[in-house]
Amino acid sequence: MKNGFKILIGLILVLVILVMPAIGGYNKLVSLEQTVNTSEANIDTQLQRRSDLIPSLVNTVKGYATQEKDIFTDIANARSKLAGASNVSERAAADGELSNSLSRLLVVVENYPDLKSNQNFSDLSIQLEGTENRIAVSRQDYNTAVTQYNTKRRRFPTNITASLFGFQERPLYKASEGANEVPIVDFSS
Repeated sequence: MKNGFKILIGLILVLVILVMPAIGGYNKLVSLEQTVNTSEANIDTQLQRRSDLIPSLVNTVKGYATQEKDIFTDIANARSKLAGASNVSERAAADGELSNSLSRLLVVVENYPDLKSNQNFSDLSIQLEGTENRIAVSRQDYNTAVTQYNTKRRRFPTNITASLFGFQERPLYKASEGANEVPIVDFSS
């Protein structure tokens, strides 16, 4: 009886020693995954803020620059794509299109000095610039959270726990193709 009891206690100790890292790894993955989800939601919040500001900015500029219809159409189309995006990659692509269109809009503004002195435009521009900064910070926070999560997910012994419970690798938020290029605005046509 004593030997059987010692063996049982030994087996329980070995089991506890093996299970504790799995439980800790699982709990850490859950925490990191929630941080990633929160960071992704923060990007969406800032993108929505920008999307909400754009109609006011566009309408203000439209009053001064009625002949620049293509830019307004591009902004509206990019904004629609952003609203319909369902994952990080689609949001990044739509966000890149919207950023390019907004850059073109701001170049148009340079050609209308009276517009720049309009208080409504000035206020909206400041809010939009602040929002762009918030979006950049949110993207950085998201990528940091994803890197921490993906790193933990791949490390031993957590990688075993991750595969057992279906924790999938998360994609980093990447700029859309061509986002590093300066948009071309041509008023000659």
